[in-house]
Amino acid sequence: MTSTAIPKTTVRKGMAESEIENPWRLAWRRFRRHKAAVAALAGMFTILAYIWLGGLFFSRGLCEPTGKYLTSEAYANCNDLAKKLQPPSREHPFGTDTIGRDILARTIYGGQISLTIGIFAAIVEVVVGVLIGAVAGYFGGWIDDVLMRITEAMLIIPSLFLLLVLSKALGGRVPPIDVLGRTFSGSVIVIILVIGFTSWTYLARIVRANVLSLKQLDFISASRALGVSDARIIFRHLLPNTMAPIIVSSTLGVSAAILSESYVSFLGLGVQTPTASWGNMLDTAVKYVQTAPWLWFFPGLFILLTVLCINFIGDGLRDALDPRSTKHI
Repeated sequence: MTSTAIPKTTVRKGMAESEIENPWRLAWRRFRRHKAAVAALAGMFTILAYIWLGGLFFSRGLCEPTGKYLTSEAYANCNDLAKKLQPPSREHPFGTDTIGRDILARTIYGGQISLTIGIFAAIVEVVVGVLIGAVAGYFGGWIDDVLMRITEAMLIIPSLFLLLVLSKALGGRVPPIDVLGRTFSGSVIVIILVIGFTSWTYLARIVRANVLSLKQLDFISASRALGVSDARIIFRHLLPNTMAPIIVSSTLGVSAAILSESYVSFLGLGVQTPTASWGNMLDTAVKYVQTAPWLWFFPGLFILLTVLCINFIGDGLRDALDPRSTKHI
């Protein structure tokens, strides 16, 4: 990952002013020529359409134990022991789980939770990492020393171990919350915060390195001479020129957060029932690996495809946003 900022224009000798390329347009042209990244982007849109729109078509039906016709997440959580461990069929295309819940519906709402955790954990990671890296790089001195020692201490601690300990300690203490008509277990908030606050260290080092190089340039010296405040220099001049590595890191942070949530939920310490996630769906399937493979195949497949798509998109963004790259031009 490069630490060089994107140039403002791409100029070739003899070009008319109207032909000078916008840097983001150039980046998009590079990205489009990265075939794996474009295919991954299409795949990611397909997955997003499935988990956000699929509930309108696939998550509805009669819950026989209650005699009610249910829609949305209520149908995904309907227990019908008479239908437990049914293989894929026309009625239940992905089969049913150990207490008769429809796996197709649960992959839809479990995917919403897994992606929500991934996105919001990445947001926390970016906010913390960018602030610490920018402040350490810009001010230097003892502030830099203190913040970098904290960063190094966080790097020493195994993040998965810390995630397991904090999830166990805090998971049952946060009450469920209602957002937009949906009830989320408190464990979702805990997982987002824990993953976000344990994964910012690499981004902080990247941002610090960029700020250290950029603050020596003439336009930063001119801003200081004109009396521009430190906050304005950081947020209006330095960070916009560090967007390339931030975008790439945040993209890859989403896939890392999804995998981390899957690890913890698989061990029974992550998202708690009745809220579904792809990770805790795998946890319920561990005793039926051979006898009921559909329990783990579908959530595992969605985790695999989602992480692959995000990683390929991140790879494409890395090449597209690198001003020194000659690939895919």
